[in-house]
Amino acid sequence: MPSTQPTTSAGDTGVPTDSNLTILHVTAPAEFGGLERVVHALSAGHVRRGHRVHVIAVTESDAAEHRFLASLTDSRVRVHQVTIPTRAYLRERRSVATILRDVEPDVVHTHGYRADLVDRSVAGGLGFATVSTVHGFTGGGWKNRLYERLQVASFRRFDAVVAVSTPLGRRLRAAGVRDDRLHVVQNAWPGEGDRCDRATARTRLGIESDRFQVGWVGRLTREKGADVLVDALQYLEDLPIHVSFIGDGAESPRLSAQGGRWAERITWHGSVPDAARVLEAFDVFVLSSRTEGTPIVLLEAIAAGVPVVASSVGGVPDV
Repeated sequence: MPSTQPTTSAGDTGVPTDSNLTILHVTAPAEFGGLERVVHALSAGHVRRGHRVHVIAVTESDAAEHRFLASLTDSRVRVHQVTIPTRAYLRERRSVATILRDVEPDVVHTHGYRADLVDRSVAGGLGFATVSTVHGFTGGGWKNRLYERLQVASFRRFDAVVAVSTPLGRRLRAAGVRDDRLHVVQNAWPGEGDRCDRATARTRLGIESDRFQVGWVGRLTREKGADVLVDALQYLEDLPIHVSFIGDGAESPRLSAQGGRWAERITWHGSVPDAARVLEAFDVFVLSSRTEGTPIVLLEAIAAGVPVVASSVGGVPDV
């Protein structure tokens, strides 16, 4: 059964309610990441404009343990957590249908291949307008590529599809998404949250104050390309630099082994809550991804005033 965490309604913002919408986002969130940041920014921004915002979060853990869900409730978004075992898709669809009938949204906005493939048809079948934001594709093994092909095919059935970068828009248009339903809306930095000053950020990360510090933030998965930066260190042996990797993921053991040669020059910090707050700790920020949409962390580094070295993928050249 879905559990619901009520919060202050959007009507309490003092914004006139005549034209307010009820917007319901659906996603299967990770603890952190660009998709999660976009959902949070959209939800919080629409609440501030007086809309009624709900989020269905499909998870395998309790909300009290999930950082992303806590950030939503702090923003006065009403969260409906659907906690189910992996691949219990029929149970998920029944739970989502129950919430949809109760909320009666003006629009259902899905994020990620699970929500696109499993839950969009529930909303469409009940007669609700559907929108998907396409945050990017990761490629990888055959199973993941199959999911992505099915996801791309599903976009033809949405009332609107938002691509977060120009290359994504071109790919979706080539896959048959109609021009009148396709919208390219690049990600933006929402300008939220306090940031640490340089000294505080370095202290928080345990970085020596006099070292030239290269920073990297993201999931430790192949598409994010942490190994590309590790490999680059062989060309920088004559420079007194140190690299901080912030994030966790499936590639963590392999990357640690790969970086063993430069163990004195690399620190693996793991997950750091609110990592955007400590970007001032770095002298240079590196985004070495193999594929991207328009990465939020890139915008955060620019907002922090940190020079950026980035691979030319996805929406990065437009930024």
